[in-house]
This record gives sequence, C-alpha cells and structure tokens, in this order.
Amino acid sequence: MAFVQLADGELHYSLESPVDAPVLVLSNSLGTDLHMWDVQMPAFTEHFRVLRFDTRGHGQSLVTPGPYSIEQLGRDVLALLDALHIERAHFCGLSMGGLIGQWLGINAGQRLNKLIVCNTAAKIGDPSVWNPRIETVLRDGPAAMVALRDASIARWFTPDFSAANPAAAKQITDMLAATNPEGYAANCAAVRDADFREQLSSIKAPLLVIAGTEDAVTPPSGGHFIQEHVRGAEYAEFYAAHLSNVQAGDAFSDRVLTFLLAD
Repeated sequence: MAFVQLADGELHYSLESPVDAPVLVLSNSLGTDLHMWDVQMPAFTEHFRVLRFDTRGHGQSLVTPGPYSIEQLGRDVLALLDALHIERAHFCGLSMGGLIGQWLGINAGQRLNKLIVCNTAAKIGDPSVWNPRIETVLRDGPAAMVALRDASIARWFTPDFSAANPAAAKQITDMLAATNPEGYAANCAAVRDADFREQLSSIKAPLLVIAGTEDAVTPPSGGHFIQEHVRGAEYAEFYAAHLSNVQAGDAFSDRVLTFLLAD
C-alpha cells in the first residue's frame, strides 16, 4: 500500500511491473477504486509500468470537503506524477477518469504520450441528473451508497454479463457501496460541472476513444463526438454497458495495447 502526500491529504496509488518500462496511468470511474482495473493488469504489466490510483474521494485516498472539479482531480494526477518523478506517461481513464484524461489532454499535453478515454463524453449529464443524486447521498449517507450500488448493476453491465459473471459484477458494484458519501457527492459535482466540448480540438496527444454499445450512461454518440473533434483520434466500440473494461475484458485490453504499442 503506497501513498503520496498532497497539500491537503494522501493519495493512494499502486505502481507495478518493470521499472524501466514506459508508465501507463489508469484512472477509475465515479464510485469505484483502482481495483476496477484488476482484469487488465496481467496484460498491461507485460509491457508497461502501470500506475493506478484512487481518485480523491474514493477508495483509500483523501476525502476533502466538496465540491471538487475535474481540474482539481487532474492536478492531483500531475502531483502524483511529480512525486514519483515521472515526466511523461500514457493515460487511460474511464467515465470520470475519461473526463480527467480530457482535462490533461487539453491543459497538460506535454505530460502525456498517448491518451485513452473510455465510456465518457465531453459533457456527462446535466444538473437535473446530478443535483438530486448529490442531495440524496449527502442526506442519507451510507444507505444511499448501498441503494446506488443496487441500481448500478444494470447501468454498469448488461444483464447477460452480470447473470453469467455475478462475482465479477459484485466485486465492482461493492466498491460503490464502500465509497465515502461526501467524497462521492463531491465527485458528482465535478462531473456535473465539466464541459470540454469547446476545448477538445486542443488535444494533441494521440487519442483512442472507447465506447460500449449498450452504455446508457455515456452512449457511443458521446465517444463519436470526441473522436470527431480531436484530429487523428481513433475509435473502438465493444458490446458492453458502462464498464467496458470489465465486461469486454481481454478484447478491451488487446485494443488498448495495440494502440499504445503502435509506432
């Protein structure tokens, strides 16, 4: 277990595999932690030094008063890279992690080699979606997180996947129930307030956009929008709901590696 000291608390991270390999940063979705990437680790660590972390407000990382912003979360990533003396890295983020990736691509492109954003959009939802959720979570606390967990299965996985892989689905959705309510609400506000639609064209890093065909949270249309506004961006789509890295598994990992290892 490892932590980096930020100005206002500790960020939990894990750095695995060959010391001399290029670094690949993995950024979790809203309501999960760094273990959402467990299924990717055997494939990714063959080629990369994989840096995973719990986004502020999640897992074992600091929970500070909200609301947060995607800029704040992006600066946490830069502080993590600085603390570990990593000048440049590949970055792969899913959902909220994809928003963080977009912020980095727009504002800190000099720190990126290649960028992958998955199951995300330049703007996710609107206040009518996020504000009631924030209010409920702050009011009901852990009970609200349990209710969110129970509702998340249908959003995060297709019914056939969760029926065939109940343990895998449960491992991920249990992360949501374990998330600190104040941290979760603060991150909901960060997602609510993010809108990169006008800034996407300034992303210069090589970009791969990944979407899930059955993703109702961030449908493929949002992925196509990003691809169309970033010069040279690639696009891939898998049969999956919101957590395509878990549901598509090896196919997801293979596509990411093909992109990262290409000249």
